[in-house]
Amino acid sequence: MLPGLTGSTVAGQRIFMTADAVGGIWQYAIDLVRGLCAQGAEVTLAVLGPVPTAAQCAETDDIDGLRLLATGLPLDWTALDAEDVRLAAAEIRTLIGQTDADLVHLNHAALAAGPGFGVPCLVACHSCVATWWQAVRGGDLPADLAWRRDLVAAGYAAADLLVAPSAAFAAETVACYGVTPRVVPNGRARTGGARALPSLPTGFAFTAGRLWDDGKNVVTLDQVAGVIKAPFLAAGPLQGANGAGIRLAHLRHCGELDSLDMAAHLAPAPVFASAARYEPFGLAVLEAAQAGCALVLSDIASFREIWGDSAEYVDCDDVAGFAAAIERLIDQPALRRGRGAAAVDRARRYTAGAMVQGTAALYAELLDGFAKTKRVAMMATA
Repeated sequence: MLPGLTGSTVAGQRIFMTADAVGGIWQYAIDLVRGLCAQGAEVTLAVLGPVPTAAQCAETDDIDGLRLLATGLPLDWTALDAEDVRLAAAEIRTLIGQTDADLVHLNHAALAAGPGFGVPCLVACHSCVATWWQAVRGGDLPADLAWRRDLVAAGYAAADLLVAPSAAFAAETVACYGVTPRVVPNGRARTGGARALPSLPTGFAFTAGRLWDDGKNVVTLDQVAGVIKAPFLAAGPLQGANGAGIRLAHLRHCGELDSLDMAAHLAPAPVFASAARYEPFGLAVLEAAQAGCALVLSDIASFREIWGDSAEYVDCDDVAGFAAAIERLIDQPALRRGRGAAAVDRARRYTAGAMVQGTAALYAELLDGFAKTKRVAMMATA
């Protein structure tokens, strides 16, 4: 029986959600699950792809109501062929049935393709190969990405509701797939505390994310690091699960940082830069803004929407422009502090609590609609 709902409450709901430990979906899922469980939901979080690290697992230790399940199933963007994804989707359906879920929240759209789940299904549009290709490469998709796009399209079509983290990415999804997601911006909970680190440079620039991903355009920032006088640090993986990689010539690589180490690197409020060509939202930018970092970002629609006039904007490929903006902020502490304060103020829009409430409201809408459909079907057969 479906639990009763009051407003956007999720108390008593059994939610089955997918995640992966590779990038921003992990942070999104953990902040969302923490908030849902705090409101009385029970969540099974099925992790696809690489097994979460010990540090990632530790982030979930205090979440009452969460069952973390490492499935070992392939991600749609790393699978060898469509059949692997279909088999993964079949296994997910089995797991959903075993949990007696009231609602399914898929953070991997291709898993929704095929037979339904018997309960409402929300699919989160975090990113996809088709919109990535359009932003980063352009032109026709190669065959190895075309079948992945087709599975995502089938998943979007099968979902009961789609949600995107920004209006800009929702528009890209409409243009590519002809479907219209609702918009609930991502949020991020501030990390409590930070580890003590060896002394960081005084007045430095910083970037973080999937450094190997061409969509992040770290190549531009690597060139910037070779131009500016100040140290320029970069955190994140250099090799991706899909075989992609990058070699840095000038950026000082800090390795892959857990949440406490990331907080420690952001604590001095360095100038944070992103030259991304493709960024549906950008959780690393949000973390930097929450920490009071001045932001120098690529001039793309999603960043303009999210950060408004609180950031400096530079063309993705303008090495000299990025270098000038970063050095100006480093050389003028008062300006840097002012821009950091503006970023903090803007970041207050994007809290984990707001994301949880927005998502819970969509859950309520889905469950209410599903219950009404069941009542109509029962009356029709009576």
